[in-house]
Amino acid sequence: MTADGRPSAGPDAVDVVALGESMVTFLPTRPGRLADVPAFERGIGGAESNVVCALAAAGHSTRWVGRVGADGFGRHLVERIASHGVDTSAVRTDPHRPTGIYFRTAADRATDAHEVAYYRAGSAASAMSVDTVDLAAVDAGRVLHLSGITAALSADCLELMRALTSRRPGRPVISFDVNFRPALWRDASDASVLLELARGADIVFVGTDEAEDAWGARGGADAVRLLLPEPRVLVVKEGPHGATVYERTDTGERTVRVPALTVDVVATVGAGDAFAAGFLSATLRGLPVRDRLRHGHLMAAAALTAPGDLAAPPARDHADRLAALDNQAWERLRLGPGWTGTGQVTEETSTP
Repeated sequence: MTADGRPSAGPDAVDVVALGESMVTFLPTRPGRLADVPAFERGIGGAESNVVCALAAAGHSTRWVGRVGADGFGRHLVERIASHGVDTSAVRTDPHRPTGIYFRTAADRATDAHEVAYYRAGSAASAMSVDTVDLAAVDAGRVLHLSGITAALSADCLELMRALTSRRPGRPVISFDVNFRPALWRDASDASVLLELARGADIVFVGTDEAEDAWGARGGADAVRLLLPEPRVLVVKEGPHGATVYERTDTGERTVRVPALTVDVVATVGAGDAFAAGFLSATLRGLPVRDRLRHGHLMAAAALTAPGDLAAPPARDHADRLAALDNQAWERLRLGPGWTGTGQVTEETSTP
């Protein structure tokens, strides 16, 4: 659907289109510094493609739009993403630029021990522009999901992002995950462009930590809303404390907060993308704001309790049952590895 509620037309219309760079990621076979790890296993990584892979697993029609090199890494990316049920027909191959790759340690991203080594400068994806991307395929979705990572790749990518987030007639609903990555910006002040892009979106995802690092926003979720009054829906993630949604309606603005679940964490990578996928899935289904947040938390919990960037989401009926719990039962949930497959969950404390 478009931002004013009109349905998208065209034979290749899908629920969600995501545009951005996906890379081959090399995951260490054991913990330790990159200098000490003897071997790595190959995987795939990309915030935007992670979202549509998760949405496809949840039963939605999706498309990934990007650029890859004419190399084995590019073919691997396209094949792997397509294997999740995502339409990759709009992906373009660049004969002159390589597919980006990166290496990371096994340490949690939030710790000082975490290392990431990107080899993406001059990548095929950095050549995405209004002239090299299939804009018809980009616009043929009810929702277009973007992230701030793309804006950091090149001047052409930034120009493309500005074009896609401009308030134009007939555009899809624009979903924007700020995804501030300090390593991609020469100076933190350059990331002010992310605020500009977020102001052009309809649905925005941002963490209080990244809002403070990128924009100096202090004071929690309310301070972020003061900086970003334009988006119709603003989702502010507050780490282990939960998330708050500010939604503007015809009668004013409503604020809904849902606490995070207690989760036995296996790996944190991909949890933010999974949260966005869960929230968007519930939005596409027309669920109320509280349930959209709860589905975001549940999808994030699926990622947190599995290794790697992508994890199988819970079955829809199982997720719906959990999302419908009363507040006390929700706060007692504890989710561990395997909960999505078995459907079994435990309570953090016994029922009073």
